[in-house]
Amino acid sequence: MKQLIIFATGNKGKIREIRDIITDPDTEVLSMREAGVEADPDENGTSFEENALIKARAVADLIRKKKAEGTLSLDTENTQITVMSDDSGLVIDALGGEPGIYSARYLGYDTDYNYKMEQIMKRMENVPDEKRTARFVAAVGAVFPDGSEHVVLGAMEGVIARGIFGLNGFGYDPFFYLPEYGKTSAEITEEEKNAISHRGKALRAMLSLFDTWKQSGATAKDADTASVLNSASACAEACGDNK
Repeated sequence: MKQLIIFATGNKGKIREIRDIITDPDTEVLSMREAGVEADPDENGTSFEENALIKARAVADLIRKKKAEGTLSLDTENTQITVMSDDSGLVIDALGGEPGIYSARYLGYDTDYNYKMEQIMKRMENVPDEKRTARFVAAVGAVFPDGSEHVVLGAMEGVIARGIFGLNGFGYDPFFYLPEYGKTSAEITEEEKNAISHRGKALRAMLSLFDTWKQSGATAKDADTASVLNSASACAEACGDNK
């Protein structure tokens, strides 16, 4: 049966990155708008994991409602629908974890990211290089076709640069320096970023869990939030492999 993943975001940069990672020809990826569903739940969770599941759950509930009303414009007879959502942000050690879950709304939702980065660099002006450690964190939450809910985590380690460099990527990428590349995450290629990014790691972990679910045909509920960074086998062990 064909698989459809509706990703609960309107961010074109995220959708492009997600489609680059999800390459299965039998799996289609649509944004909420492309799927004809719009949900804007209050992301009032206290962690990336909670917020990711809040969004995925809201869209899944809306799809079920539209299906029951006969207003869903998607083929549900020959397609299994999975809803995924992510919540991600920048965690800076020298700032006590800020901006964290408030990364997108830091200094205001509509504030230009160059301004956000400039203000952060001003706050960190006297922070020495060895203490400028930071990480991008992404939680991917999902509601599988059987209604089971799952969440995984991914992280990308780096340091906060003393300037803004690069034109690739989006958000805070231009001042997030990757020592192993000698560049910011806005200076590396999309292929390089997808291989190491927080969202890429979390998506691959979720896809591994989803493959396990498809192969087993069973519901594999998370007993708790699973923190999975790289290993597919770790994901299966943490989240439950019922094959």
